[in-house]
Amino acid sequence: MKAVVIHPPHVLRVEEMALGAAGPHDVTVRIHHGGICGSDLHYYHHGGFGTVRVQQPMVLGHEIAGTIVAAGAAVTRVRPGDKVAVNPSLPCNICKFCLDGAQQHCLDMRFFGSAMRSPHVQGGFREELVCHESQAVKAEMPSERAAFAEPLSVCLHAVRQAGALLGRRVLVTGAGPIGMLCAMVARHAGAREVVVTDLLDQPLALARRLAADRTVNVGADSAAMAEYGRDKGHFDVAFEASGSGLAVASAIAALRPGGTLVQVGNGGAETAVPLNLVVAKEITLRGTFRFHAEFAMAVELLARNAIDVAALLTEIIPLDHAIRAFDLATDRTRAMKVQIAF
Repeated sequence: MKAVVIHPPHVLRVEEMALGAAGPHDVTVRIHHGGICGSDLHYYHHGGFGTVRVQQPMVLGHEIAGTIVAAGAAVTRVRPGDKVAVNPSLPCNICKFCLDGAQQHCLDMRFFGSAMRSPHVQGGFREELVCHESQAVKAEMPSERAAFAEPLSVCLHAVRQAGALLGRRVLVTGAGPIGMLCAMVARHAGAREVVVTDLLDQPLALARRLAADRTVNVGADSAAMAEYGRDKGHFDVAFEASGSGLAVASAIAALRPGGTLVQVGNGGAETAVPLNLVVAKEITLRGTFRFHAEFAMAVELLARNAIDVAALLTEIIPLDHAIRAFDLATDRTRAMKVQIAF
């Protein structure tokens, strides 16, 4: 079968690979659609992110959906013919974090398309995939919609970190796919006001269509956020989805005393945080990492179209044109979410 494989940065190839053995609790999924994530783009352009680097050829992709074509003898959750969204996380369920209900922090996590361990865990951008039955979640909907389950799960977990949003004023910094979905989930959760910031007009226009009461282009007008910092701040909760130190500082300045900053974007170890404001305004600073239980919730919300992601999908590009798909996904003036069709 064919797969999308990253070698050194910018060396992306569609290659033949073997399917791999399936055990009694495994299923084989015919992949239909896969969304290109920010981490996939980091592997493509930079060979990794933070301290994580690709050390050997690796199949990319973890936002995937398809149809079960075979099931092991012990499989009970799904059967051939079922449409599924594939959860890329496979926790061990025996380490101290898994046993404490925090599987996203599993000490032996296997996550599709990740170079965090060696040998790397091969990803889902391939025509067929073998996974554990627990990773195949029934998804009775078009597979291009089901492929949004993974990024939506990330945002559901982030919003859970913030606590109740009913009646809250919410700021989202960074209007990429994750920032956009955070804004949409915040609106779904009952936020009374949602403001989204970015450096580009194109994603901000989409944010206004989908979830934002107001958008601010902080690249065109660096002082535009100043009004939200008056009288010690305006927002109850901020989701920082860009990983930019300037955005972190801006979000903290705009939060009211007692507000919560949920750091969604990963800017690396050197991102500056204005600790004087965190202390003086008694800000709660929370990280958010992946998801677990939220994946099934995301599939449910997508299945009944409670979170309508159709407008986020820019284009679906055939597997043989994967490089064009990655290049388009890189251009934020033209693309929000690009998927590959398998």
